[in-house]
Amino acid sequence: MNNSNNEISIGSVDKRVSMITGDPKKAIRALSIPMIISMLLMMAYNLADSIWVAGLGPNSLAALGFITPLFMMVIGLGNGLGAGANSLISRCIGANNKKGSDNAAIHSLILTLILSAMLTVFILIFLKDILLAMGAGASLNLAIQYGQIVFGGLIFLIFSSVASGILRAEGDVKRPMYAMAATAILNIILDPIFIYYFGLGVSGAAIATVISATISSALILYWLLLKRDTYVSLSRKDFHASWNVIKDILGVGLPASAEFFVMSILGIVVNIMLVMTGGTDAVAVYTAGWRVVMIAMIPAIGIGTAAITIAGAAYGSRKYGNISIALNYSSKLAIGIASITGLIIYVFASSIASIFAYSPESAFMAPSIASFLQVMCLFLIVVPLGISASSVFQGMGKGLTSLILTVIREVLFISVFAYLMAFTLGLGEHGIWWGIVIGGAFGCGIAYIWASRYIKGLKRSYYKQDTSKSRISSGE
Repeated sequence: MNNSNNEISIGSVDKRVSMITGDPKKAIRALSIPMIISMLLMMAYNLADSIWVAGLGPNSLAALGFITPLFMMVIGLGNGLGAGANSLISRCIGANNKKGSDNAAIHSLILTLILSAMLTVFILIFLKDILLAMGAGASLNLAIQYGQIVFGGLIFLIFSSVASGILRAEGDVKRPMYAMAATAILNIILDPIFIYYFGLGVSGAAIATVISATISSALILYWLLLKRDTYVSLSRKDFHASWNVIKDILGVGLPASAEFFVMSILGIVVNIMLVMTGGTDAVAVYTAGWRVVMIAMIPAIGIGTAAITIAGAAYGSRKYGNISIALNYSSKLAIGIASITGLIIYVFASSIASIFAYSPESAFMAPSIASFLQVMCLFLIVVPLGISASSVFQGMGKGLTSLILTVIREVLFISVFAYLMAFTLGLGEHGIWWGIVIGGAFGCGIAYIWASRYIKGLKRSYYKQDTSKSRISSGE
């Protein structure tokens, strides 16, 4: 019986590995669907926080808005380290280096424990000062209450992202989806209980989030350490301390994390500009509307995450043509889905906005939220170009290039256009919305062109080397 189970497990692992090293289009479709479902579930419980907290009034919802950029930095660190592990492990798989995959997985988990402990201490010490610098104002105490609890459980938020990245590297995307499903369902159930039944308000929403993240981490730990039916092995004999492995993981992980940091800084800058143009009500509108935009972006992010694995395996095996296919196919597929999603949001913007304005305290925000969503529909169509380009660079281990592209998009284009349109042209908070759209279009377009040219260069270089070797072997 045990031999039969082992054969099934080995067969499943071999099938996953063959998939990520085979047809890029088929692999992207197969990998992206569970990833999209996982991310939708994750956003569902984040959205549940916003919906339930919205019933407490605009100050409570704005408190979540001020914590969100910091929360995204934490999630960014987890996703960044997960991307670093994903990239290195998938490249090792492409190069048929099993020991390298195992060692990379163990190093990534050790880095997770160290970095999450350091970050937890830092955030809890300076949380109040950070929120004051962001202009939290009337929402300060509520934001502190929420933030202290959420960031106290930071290690679970980061660990689940990194461990999921390890599983995705070998083509196993279903089990991270199962873990996220359990997390989302639990959070949605616990939110109203802690917020209203126990009367804990925003603190209750934070408690529900931490409990849910803990459950997700426990499930993935079970699969990796107890069930042991994965391609990578996590045991002491598989670990060999190596600064080169650490540098390789962080070479992708830190720039990828820094990308979220840059985007979070942009979120802080946007919040400050919104406070200057429309007060905390403008922040509440943006917070509610942006949650919907993030949900609509999930297909593009899921497809891009799949491209990391495919590009990594192709780069490790020097199948550079597959990297080009991954970039182009992931972009086209994501843009097609985004176009349909954007049209639906545009038509039903008012109905969607009413979800966040169901109480007397928040009803006045509905028209503004609807207007925001209709403007952001254009942003949804262009953003897949940037996501796919960054994902492909991360898969190839070029994390710094991906970071540079993000800085260009967020700093040079989005923040500058938002400022110009809000203050120079005097369009106020609506100008900030349009600045995000126009700046995003420029930044994502440049990223896609950059990635396309880089991959063409790889193919030309490899072709020249291959031609030279052929001539030498034939005696020319």
